[in-house]
Amino acid sequence: MEPARPRAALVAALLRRGDGATAPLNARGRFDIWGHRFGILIMRLPFEQFPALSAIETCRHVFAQRIPGIDVSHDKAKVLERLNAAHQEIRNTAGLGHWPLFTAQQIHGNKIAVINSCSRSPMGREFPARDGIITNQRGVALGIYVADCCAVYIVDPKTPAIGLVHSGRKGTELGVVTNGITQMIDRFGSDPAEMIVQLSPCIRPPHYEVDFASEIIRQCRALGVQHIYDSGTCTACDLGRYYSYRSEKGKTGRMLAVLALR
Repeated sequence: MEPARPRAALVAALLRRGDGATAPLNARGRFDIWGHRFGILIMRLPFEQFPALSAIETCRHVFAQRIPGIDVSHDKAKVLERLNAAHQEIRNTAGLGHWPLFTAQQIHGNKIAVINSCSRSPMGREFPARDGIITNQRGVALGIYVADCCAVYIVDPKTPAIGLVHSGRKGTELGVVTNGITQMIDRFGSDPAEMIVQLSPCIRPPHYEVDFASEIIRQCRALGVQHIYDSGTCTACDLGRYYSYRSEKGKTGRMLAVLALR
């Protein structure tokens, strides 16, 4: 008999073996994976993609939603460990599974990490004391975890170059998105008029007293960004699809935003 394994690890193993049946994207842009083995129902792996980014041939992206069946009533490190197998399968589905994943520590600051030919690694890494990452390197994936804060996707399709930024109330006040865009201009020669900026689902009024999504948009426009898209979705309004740090009083999971250059 096969020894018992943690649920997330078992699900990942079964999916790799092909025991789950896959279905196409449904009307809401979710990808459902179902199946049975040893009497266990394989979880649905939901994610969404944004039309404005999907239309850009030079990049790939995904936004992982709430993963059903995972206990997230633990500290952040434990929660991310439990979500890792499902997030990996979502990255696989988006064609990003074998690309090294670079993440940021996310301290609600405004510092940005830069991946260049010298700093890229085949294994990926977490950049300490950073809340955003920019790069002009192909074949590496940028990752940001959010649960009410906004994941801001920045794409310069001409250079090309990309950025992914974690911006909540404090980070927005500190200008973390502004800093990311400015560094793309300075380091890669990006033109803000050519950039496409996409805001992920995040918490919004009346569930939160500050509309930092609107402030992010204002800051982008002040820099000359013309193509700005907002999902308009409030994470606290739909706990069936998203995690919300405020609504769930800190005992919650994290959505994963991923962006990469083809």
